Amino acid sequence: MTFLHPAVIGVAVLLSVAAVAGYVTMQRRRADALRKAGFATLNSSGIRRHLPYALILTALPVMLIGLARPQAEVTVPRVAGTVLLAFDVSNSMSAADVAPSRLGAAQEAAKAFVEDQPDTVDVGVLVFGNQALLTQAPTDDHAAALAAIGRVSPGGGTSLGQAILVALGTITGKPVSLPSAEGAAPTTPDLGYWPSATIVVFSDGEETGGPDVQAAAELAAAAGVRIQTVGVGTARGATVEVDGFQLGTALDETLLTTVAQVTGGAYQQAGDAAALADSTRSIDLRLTTEKEPIELTAPFAAAALLLLTLGGLLGIRWHGRIV
Repeated sequence: MTFLHPAVIGVAVLLSVAAVAGYVTMQRRRADALRKAGFATLNSSGIRRHLPYALILTALPVMLIGLARPQAEVTVPRVAGTVLLAFDVSNSMSAADVAPSRLGAAQEAAKAFVEDQPDTVDVGVLVFGNQALLTQAPTDDHAAALAAIGRVSPGGGTSLGQAILVALGTITGKPVSLPSAEGAAPTTPDLGYWPSATIVVFSDGEETGGPDVQAAAELAAAAGVRIQTVGVGTARGATVEVDGFQLGTALDETLLTTVAQVTGGAYQQAGDAAALADSTRSIDLRLTTEKEPIELTAPFAAAALLLLTLGGLLGIRWHGRIV
């Protein structure tokens, strides 16, 4: 326990000692006066004689301690940390097998997810096609994150591996890359351990190239970063038009499931807009604990008031007056 005004504790001790000494002196003088007047002082140490006074005297230091503004630290659980929302913006995400489109449905679900988060969660936005780009750095300004989600538009291929590397660089504040050739020494520095960071990937799982996805996921796992993946689309698929050509596209869950499992995350499948919204509600952010100061002035004041009330009531009941 700590006190905002510790000097008041010294005052409380001095006043309490003075009050007790005054009470003892008063009782002795009272007993001497009764003795000199020829009255017996029976039961001078009885509980009924002294308890009301004792309660009132005890209330004094309790009240003064309350004025010292006592505080205690308690450990409270809360959701906290950093979440990076990574949107696949490849051409296939314009498919309409999930209304209004895969990307449009992912945006709406992601917005609902952000709106549900407390301000203790920093949210960032990343888009990935052939390359990955951070469009909103993690922030507790959720309105800024929502605006960044609204600006997402489709185009290009898919490089989930690059998305993971850029997300890790954002979380750790260090450039992150994989070895450039098989057997080459890693060029990535020690990333540290970031257990409160989560990457949430919205994708149809159709990878078209880039850094090795599983190696990138293993790098995230080593840094304590969990990846949650949300599969957007259906197995029956749809067609999209790219440069005048009709291309077939369908949800590929294998890669998304592997990435999530490697990092200890979970894969959520969303075959329609309602399922997609439900999937974001199931995203498991990590529960952390931290110590928060709680002021105890009110409990001390309540205890002092209770002692004063009991002392006064007992004094009236036993002696016919407030002590």
